[in-house]
Amino acid sequence: MGLALGGAAATLGAGSAAWAAQEAFFMRTRLPIGLQLYTLGPGLASDLDGQLSQVAAIGYRTVEMAGYLGRTPKELRAAFDKAGLACVSSHVQGRPTGADPSLADLDRLIADARVIGIRSLVLPMFPVPDHISTAPQPGEDRRAVLGRLAAQMTLDDWKATADLLNAKGAALKAAGLQLGYHNHNVEFAPVGGTTGLAFLLANTDPAVVHFEMDAGWVVAAGHDPLALLKAYPHRFRQMHVKDVKATTKPNFAFQQDPIEVGSGIIDWKRLLAASYAAGVRDFFVEQEPPFEKPRLEAVKISFDHLKALAA
Repeated sequence: MGLALGGAAATLGAGSAAWAAQEAFFMRTRLPIGLQLYTLGPGLASDLDGQLSQVAAIGYRTVEMAGYLGRTPKELRAAFDKAGLACVSSHVQGRPTGADPSLADLDRLIADARVIGIRSLVLPMFPVPDHISTAPQPGEDRRAVLGRLAAQMTLDDWKATADLLNAKGAALKAAGLQLGYHNHNVEFAPVGGTTGLAFLLANTDPAVVHFEMDAGWVVAAGHDPLALLKAYPHRFRQMHVKDVKATTKPNFAFQQDPIEVGSGIIDWKRLLAASYAAGVRDFFVEQEPPFEKPRLEAVKISFDHLKALAA
């Protein structure tokens, strides 16, 4: 009888596994599909309520900020609440660059996060060290400038970034917040026998620093997001769900050919399942310019693909 019951249980288990594999990933995991608001571009600031309403109507339930859009924390919270969205994460600079708080002003940052409802703060790029000039050289656009800055980063500069993350991450954890680091493709450039990203992963404390994988930029660097998750399990807790065209050539200089999620070369069925198994719990759609379609139309295409995707 015991063998018979064991066989029945095994059959039920196999059936459950097969059913789970056929179920849409975000329904199976009960996770919301989020949107990085950077995707909407400059029009978001001038029509915050209108665009957030459209984002919610598409089906998004969480968002990640990339700046305050000229609003106060209370105004932002009111706008998110009105749209029925939760802002759970925000990109924040390492040094002051404008009116928004940076990691240099933790008290204000923590107070703002509590008002808005943010639980994760993410450093979107390394702070530029003083020895590197940020002034554009003749013929340089913004991406060319960023690529040049990254190429001049030394191992000591990456160590300074790791030290910053460890110190600020510990302080934010004490306040009930999480600190992460978001990659582009520049972190994969060779430096001192390693790469910037590998150095950060090896020299930050997993208890206070996590990583937000930008899958599109990983691919643009010529790397495999699945292999990265396998090499560093449970270091990545957030993901930018970003797709790229097959014409994207591996580089370390902020270059990619963007496209809506599901229309590019990334195997999202495998990547979403592997990401969840590796500890990723926040997924934010993001798309880089230039856009072939209106931005809100593009983010709807990405949402619809992800909502139906079984993984």
